[in-house]
Amino acid sequence: MAQKKLQGLRVAVIAADGFEQVEVTSPISALQKNGAEVEVISLRPGNIKGMNLLWPGKKIHVNRTIFTADPDDYDALHIPGGFINPDFLRQSERILNFVREFDRSGKPISVICHGPWVLVSAGLVKDRTLTSWPGIKDDVKNAGGIWKDQAVVRDGNWVSSKGPQDLPLFNRAMVSHFAEHSKAAHPVHAHNGGNGSILPTLGWFAAGAAVAAAIYGGTRAASSRRTEEEEPMVTPEI
Repeated sequence: MAQKKLQGLRVAVIAADGFEQVEVTSPISALQKNGAEVEVISLRPGNIKGMNLLWPGKKIHVNRTIFTADPDDYDALHIPGGFINPDFLRQSERILNFVREFDRSGKPISVICHGPWVLVSAGLVKDRTLTSWPGIKDDVKNAGGIWKDQAVVRDGNWVSSKGPQDLPLFNRAMVSHFAEHSKAAHPVHAHNGGNGSILPTLGWFAAGAAVAAAIYGGTRAASSRRTEEEEPMVTPEI
């Protein structure tokens, strides 16, 4: 049997209450189908609740909190959208540092819908080419980014998409993007200076990260008690 494209790849999905449900569940399903190991990282332990646009969705389990997660333990990162989720995430300096470290090391990042808000707050969007939910294109432009009205856009170690309507195309692009970057030998981050390669053009990939070889044995964050170093978070009653 042929090896799956993402066999051995460890992917972090950062999400908080109010995440757009299909933008988490659908990409995770695609990643796992292709052999990746996925962990959901959030601002608090337990379960977080999704949304289906304006209507309450289902809960998903948090594997670990941002206070115990180490970006060095993961090979790729997925940032979903939703109206509420990225607003919570972008207010956490730990989340922003987590994302910055992925980008600094050239590891692949996938982002969809309102997820680029996190990239904006992390100060990473300037001179990068990406897409997003049209409602936040001004935020992307005001942060110095180059916004494209395309279903999927690739720029260096990033792949971005507009929203749930583009998930079939996005999932395929994300899997291919993660697989290609995992095979790249050069560890230094580089991007194309804002000339983003828009699918179906594959573009080029100058940066990457090797797939982790050691088996991860960390334990889940089991306590719901906030530590002294945790940042306060107010969860909406959904």
